Amino acid sequence: MGLAGLRVLTVTETKRRVCVDCNAEGVTTRRPAPYGGPRTPRCATHHKARKAKQREAAWERRLWDTYHITPEQYWAIYEAQGRACFGCRRAKGTGRKRLSVDHDHSCCPGPVSCGKCVRGLLCGPCNRDVLGHLRDEAEALRRLADYVENPPARKVLARWRREGGSINPSSI
Repeated sequence: MGLAGLRVLTVTETKRRVCVDCNAEGVTTRRPAPYGGPRTPRCATHHKARKAKQREAAWERRLWDTYHITPEQYWAIYEAQGRACFGCRRAKGTGRKRLSVDHDHSCCPGPVSCGKCVRGLLCGPCNRDVLGHLRDEAEALRRLADYVENPPARKVLARWRREGGSINPSSI
């Protein structure tokens, strides 16, 4: 008698994995439980919920460990500044990417803040690409505000047109 007629059973056919959370909640549907370890199989729904809970706990730990503020303090700052990035007012921080906590780096040496030097919440580009690039230099921000309000190119081009296309750079 040959083995050609025999079928090999897969693991799921011999012992079906049942979601531990579905089981604990009394859910009677037998959803596939491909996530988790051998002792804690989870269905997709409970796997996502567990990951979200872990992500939230990690964010809360990081807030305290890095900035010495609680999630309640973070959300109070968020509400106080109009539920948006204080810099651009465009980013809301409502998706997976929350607003960054901005703090005065000159207050505390090293990567950890004392909590008293927290300034507010900014989106990544405002925090990194504006304040970070300018190294928190207030005078540079004032120059940029003046640049936006009074662009130097407008004066040069207006004079260029008045004088027929030639300008002495020293006369500007």
